[in-house]
Amino acid sequence: MIHTKHSLRVRYGETDPMKYVYYGNYAEYLEIGRVELFRSIGMSYNEIENQGIWLPVSEYKIKYLRPAFYDEELEIHTYVKKIPGVRIEFEYEIFNEKHVKITEASTTLFFLDAKTNKLVKCPDYLMELIKENWKE
Repeated sequence: MIHTKHSLRVRYGETDPMKYVYYGNYAEYLEIGRVELFRSIGMSYNEIENQGIWLPVSEYKIKYLRPAFYDEELEIHTYVKKIPGVRIEFEYEIFNEKHVKITEASTTLFFLDAKTNKLVKCPDYLMELIKENWKE
């Protein structure tokens, strides 16, 4: 398993009139978690794309347990719990500044060759980094 944490503060523009985080913004929070997970194992999203691999989202599931509010600091926990094949699955937990879990989510992305537009297995260079950072 790979597990990373990333903190962010809710900006005013991410909220609705009740100062709750607008539900559509959670997709961006999850993307931040994914990007930071890849960065933490030694490869940025940009480097993966520069190698000719796209990572489109094919599934997105979220459960809102409690709202997040304007100016609240959130901690995004991102997990990869299965070695990827042609797909990579991420799980997420978002906690508020009181350390209360407010959101659970998951996304599935697939590896796509940018030139051929065909599914490919997780590239070897990325698989090596995943295995180097894997913890039971």
